[in-house]
Amino acid sequence: QVQLVESGGGLVQPGGSLRLSCAASGRIFSIYGMGWYRQAPGKQRELVAAITSGGDTNYPDSVKGRFTISRDNAKNTVYLQMNSLKPEDTAVYYCNAHMVVIANMRPNNYWGQGTQVTVSS
Repeated sequence: QVQLVESGGGLVQPGGSLRLSCAASGRIFSIYGMGWYRQAPGKQRELVAAITSGGDTNYPDSVKGRFTISRDNAKNTVYLQMNSLKPEDTAVYYCNAHMVVIANMRPNNYWGQGTQVTVSS
């Protein structure tokens, strides 16, 4: 069974930092793009950061300069370093990976279960 497991969420004060991790496990053939999305109550899920297998990154303006995505291909893990956090960053953060798994040898999107990030004083 292939799964993505996130960790690192929690409660932080405005201006603080958090680092999220997401590890892919199981019978994986190859991982292409990886990314982080978030969903706040009553809002649509939105992209926070994305990274290609070659290390190219993409951020929306709302987090550019504050968030940094990175990945360790040897560990099938993607990270999200979040600095200068704001209350509007409060959301459930989801890991996403575009992968080919050995079970079917087809590229598909996979999602983690989500981790809560709350920014509040």
